Amino acid sequence: MKKVKKGTAGYIRYEKKRRFLITAAMFALPLGLYVIGFTVTKSRLNWLTFIAILGCLPACKSLVSLILILMQKPVAEELLSQAKQAAGDLVSANELVFTAYEHNTPVNALIVCGDQVVCYTPDQKTDIAYIEKHISRILTVNGFPSAQVKVFKDLKPYLQRVGHIRENQEKYRDGIKFSPDERYPELSREELILHTLFAISL
Repeated sequence: MKKVKKGTAGYIRYEKKRRFLITAAMFALPLGLYVIGFTVTKSRLNWLTFIAILGCLPACKSLVSLILILMQKPVAEELLSQAKQAAGDLVSANELVFTAYEHNTPVNALIVCGDQVVCYTPDQKTDIAYIEKHISRILTVNGFPSAQVKVFKDLKPYLQRVGHIRENQEKYRDGIKFSPDERYPELSREELILHTLFAISL
């Protein structure tokens, strides 16, 4: 199974398969230990049963992760094509799911240019003000207090906004100072912003 990086097309399908295999393996191990312990001792009261019970804890955590990703839908090819065409050479990502205490928000497409972070979510139930504030707070804490976050529920205005930013990208980058991060010296400022957003995504 070829690895698909977070933020790229096909990530959700890949993660569903990967997390399913990991979860199955994590449940199989304690089950195997239990069967071995019971077969050898003819009783459930043995150390292998105890270890098997403890082994179910990380397996259950993995199951929660699997359930969360199973609830997400892959992005349609047509939408991906439109988003990529609009973004052009801008720093961009697709198929993200931002996590928050109150609500997980699928973000089918986003771009980063200068201090502009523009996102598109198909989820009509999303509280735009809340998710924009949540993303802004995360970026501020991580050293990007001037980032301006805009989330769209409708695709057309998102594509128009991205197209405008792409055509005027130097204007949006003008005057922004940046010192490379010692942990990720190879990343540009915009790539660091995207990297930070990856940290709050499934």
